[in-house]
Formats: sequence, structure tokens, C-alpha cells
Amino acid sequence: MLLDMKPPLLIRPLTDTERCHLEGGLRSKNAFTLRRCQILLASARHHPPARIAQHLGCSVQTVRNAIHAFAQGGLACLTAQSCVPRTVQPVLEAAKRERVHTILHQSPRTFGKNRSTWTLSLLAEVCRDVGLSPQVLSAPTMRDAIVRLGANWKRAKHWITSPDPAYLRKKTGAIGSSV
Repeated sequence: MLLDMKPPLLIRPLTDTERCHLEGGLRSKNAFTLRRCQILLASARHHPPARIAQHLGCSVQTVRNAIHAFAQGGLACLTAQSCVPRTVQPVLEAAKRERVHTILHQSPRTFGKNRSTWTLSLLAEVCRDVGLSPQVLSAPTMRDAIVRLGANWKRAKHWITSPDPAYLRKKTGAIGSSV
């Protein structure tokens, strides 16, 4: 029984202009352009992606990505594109950030914690415990949520007030300034 094997992934036949441009790219100072030109010219010589990858010391997927990029964009694929996502969604959307704001206005002890002041990691734990996220979020993610609320972390640490009648005196004494 013969197995149906896919033909190797190769680029389409190059025009003379494209070949000339790719050969010129072999002298590029830009490593990305140089690598893409090497891959595309090797593919034009009918070398399979695995052999190109082995020869150039890169992954087979890198070779495939270059071939697909050439098929979609032609010579424009020789310029590296931004690797930053086009849209960035916050981990905690607006409704969840409002709940974070509500949480910050309470004592951590309300949530069974042993501290009376917030830390970013403690806030992340509480957010997981109350169901705002499936896992404990990172400190930068929590800081981002606070910034999106229109505050900064230094200010957020001082939002909390205690039911202790001597709280203001203790806080003033600890910080050394009036609140």
C-alpha cells in the first residue's frame, strides 16, 4: 500500500526581477532579509524545507513561514514586520476592573488574608479567589488594571482605611506625614 505523500513546499517560479532582487539581498546587512533571501533562493532551486532548515541552521517552520510570506506578499516579505499584536485586550475588562476597585477599598482581612495592606500579589490572589480570573495574575497585570482605573499603585495602597479607631494616628506615625 502506497502512502500519499505531499509534495514538498516550494515557492512559485521566480521572475528575473525577483531573482535579481533576492540575489542582491544576499549582501544585505539586515539578518532577517539575508535569511529570507537564502531560504527563497534555496526553495527556488527545489530544495525541500527540511533540507533548507538544516543547511541554514533554522527551524523547518521558519522556512515554511518565509515561503508562505513570499506567496502572500512577494518581495515585501523581505522586510521584517512588527511582532507587536495589532490589538491588545486587557486581561481584566472594565466590569472586572471595577470589582478590583471595590476590592481595593476593603481590607485584605475581609478576604481572609493575614495583612491589613494590599500588595499586588495579594490582590492577584484575591482576584482569583473571588472568580475574577481562573489563575493568579501577574503583578504587572494587576498594576495595569489599577492604571486603567485612573490611579497608580502608590495611590491605591493608601485607599484602604481601617475600622481601628487609632488607625489614622498609627498610619500617620508610620508614614511620617499626615493623610
